[in-house]
Amino acid sequence: AAMRRFLGPLLCLLALRLPAGSGAAARGLDVASYRERVRAMFYHAYEHYLESAFPYDELRPLTCDGQDTWGSFSLTLIDALDTLLILGNVSEFQRVVNVLQEGVDFDIDVNASVFETNIRVVGGLLSAHLLSRKAGLEVEAGWPCSGPLLRMAEEAARKLLPAFQTPTGMPYGTVNLLHGVNPGETPVTCTAGIGTFIVEFATLSHLTGDPVFEDVARKALKALWKNRSDIGLVGNHIDVITAKWVAQDAGIGAGVDSYFEYLVKGAILLQDKELMSMFLEYNKAIKNYTKFDDWYLWVQMYKGTVSMPVFQSLEAYWPGLQSLIGDVDNAMRTFLNYYTVWKQFGGLPEFYNIPQGYTVDKREGYPLRPELIESAMYLYRATRDPTLLELGRDAVESIEKISKVDCGFATIKDLRDHRLDNRMESFFLAETIKYLYLLFDPDNFIHNDGSDFDVVVTPYGECVLNAGGYIFNTEAHPIDPAALHCCRKRREEQWEVEDLMREFYSRKKTKKFTLKRAPDHGEGENAKDSQDASSEKAGEKRNSKKSSHSLLSCPSQSFNSKLAVLGQVFLDNT
Repeated sequence: AAMRRFLGPLLCLLALRLPAGSGAAARGLDVASYRERVRAMFYHAYEHYLESAFPYDELRPLTCDGQDTWGSFSLTLIDALDTLLILGNVSEFQRVVNVLQEGVDFDIDVNASVFETNIRVVGGLLSAHLLSRKAGLEVEAGWPCSGPLLRMAEEAARKLLPAFQTPTGMPYGTVNLLHGVNPGETPVTCTAGIGTFIVEFATLSHLTGDPVFEDVARKALKALWKNRSDIGLVGNHIDVITAKWVAQDAGIGAGVDSYFEYLVKGAILLQDKELMSMFLEYNKAIKNYTKFDDWYLWVQMYKGTVSMPVFQSLEAYWPGLQSLIGDVDNAMRTFLNYYTVWKQFGGLPEFYNIPQGYTVDKREGYPLRPELIESAMYLYRATRDPTLLELGRDAVESIEKISKVDCGFATIKDLRDHRLDNRMESFFLAETIKYLYLLFDPDNFIHNDGSDFDVVVTPYGECVLNAGGYIFNTEAHPIDPAALHCCRKRREEQWEVEDLMREFYSRKKTKKFTLKRAPDHGEGENAKDSQDASSEKAGEKRNSKKSSHSLLSCPSQSFNSKLAVLGQVFLDNT
């Protein structure tokens, strides 16, 4: 009973349990075959990135070269790192860790998106750090409370902290990694760019012992909550100095999406009732004012009147989020609506006019986004409905047929005529491929139901890791929630955990758990810091191409161009 209490917060994360029986055979879908096709898709894209684009951020698949996009971090390499391990490629994971330690520098004169740097770089490094021992790396003494990837994540996050120094605590959208916030930087930031930090920053605080990261993330979340409208909605863009809403469209999609996602995931990760209660209040308002026939529209945040009857592809994360709070029936109905759009076009256009049943002008593209596949993965874990595997099948077929080129996979500029764009975003390897693979790989370690775990020794006692219940950040980087309990310094908690572990060992004859004791790497005077380990260079060296360039303050919308739909102004996505 005591061990169950100890593992309770972890086991409650495993809400998406696999019912008995499989729906795959019912419709004759060869899951193993599609899994291997997804693996081949990954390597086609990944190897061409290494050959043609590294050390730039992203691959340009039509011209077989690279470009920097979000800050000059070799971003695709960071974003793809944990996907390598999920696909079982331990040796390449180890090689890339060494390459990143040698080559990535955050002390550069570059204007970087605070949001993107957090979810892709900080999130990717934290996930890789927590998976390092599973990937066979020799971790240093004190891991997971220390380590080279954790130090890199902390360094990157500290570069973002100046953005939070505002009267409201809501961050600027862009920060210069060398000089901080530029004079004259726009104070207008999208809601998601303010409320998407608690997963990464709380993890950092718990692992490093420095509360500043979690503190600023919580302050930003609460500032948005404080400035919601009287009917319980938040808008799209806000002035972080005055707290005045600049764009007052309320919905679940672009510019807002991951704020809601992080209230739920932050609540689960931290076992935080306040964050969950905030989301549930928002959820009531969203259902009351934006939901129509299992679609979600855009409304005016103060009046609740419909401003845009549009479905955006970024909204397709919502059914997966609903599944995390147990609202599976509503999630499936909304998912099926979105799936009809996929079937119509062979992908999800960025904007889809619901009454007209067609794309919106200048929003016909599909940049290989993961959101609908992400929802399918979550819902399949909950229901085993074979329809969800069929979406995965359709995604593989569509992407291979339309998007595959000699040097990778290209963004689809227009789903109507299949014209392509010369870009392969890093999220294709971080999210789209990962969620597809996990949909077709029911036995992956990510899906661990708690029956198998490791016990590791830290300076603060023993802790449980790798028991499952991983929380994916909004870039699909998995965070092991148990790791947040490994590095706490409160003696009373240490004693309680040690007592529980002793009780567990006294019962270990039971076959309910498979216990694997982690080797105590690097203990004693001869401890070797893995940061100093020699790396396999493989002829890959970063060049001196760094340059300063302005980036969008928000991942999906810039504030300088606008789109009017049915007379209502909505922010453009360029």
